[in-house]
Amino acid sequence: MSRIGRLPISVPKNVTVDVKPGNEVVVKGPKGQLTRTFNKDMSISLEDGTLGVVRPTDGRLHRMQHGLTRSLLNNMVLGVSTGFRRELEIVGVGYRAEVKGTGLTLFMGYSNPVEMSAPDGITFAVQDRGSRIIIEGYDKELVGLTAAKVRSVRPPEPYHGKGIRYAGERVRRKQGKTGK
Repeated sequence: MSRIGRLPISVPKNVTVDVKPGNEVVVKGPKGQLTRTFNKDMSISLEDGTLGVVRPTDGRLHRMQHGLTRSLLNNMVLGVSTGFRRELEIVGVGYRAEVKGTGLTLFMGYSNPVEMSAPDGITFAVQDRGSRIIIEGYDKELVGLTAAKVRSVRPPEPYHGKGIRYAGERVRRKQGKTGK
């Protein structure tokens, strides 16, 4: 049995889960609503405020899908109840970020500022005079994808460490040229 797949998912009181035919699951909560269709072989059940996932056989495909289905369901429940957050740090002289409306404007040393619009369900915030970007939302996949897109504007370079990095990310530094 999958160690992750067999764990029950407790559903908070302010979250409603609806399992429709064809394994379409709709999760509603205070932060928003998420819908996802899962593999038809997995059986998803809601009993007494807990979600459970059961696989039909011990075949390789079913073992792979078991833990994945449970993790995705858990992320949906956590997302609509508490939400997810990703922090980015900007390192470099003159590099900064600003929030304009719902979008994000990055001044990263290019000839023009880079403007990014927030997808539905994502909010941007800037702290520490533009050197820290906070991305929040209720869809874990979308929060991670948005953070990766922001980071890709100017990824950290190994010689001086300048660029956009995840909070707590260690950038491996190279020595560079040596003089005579």
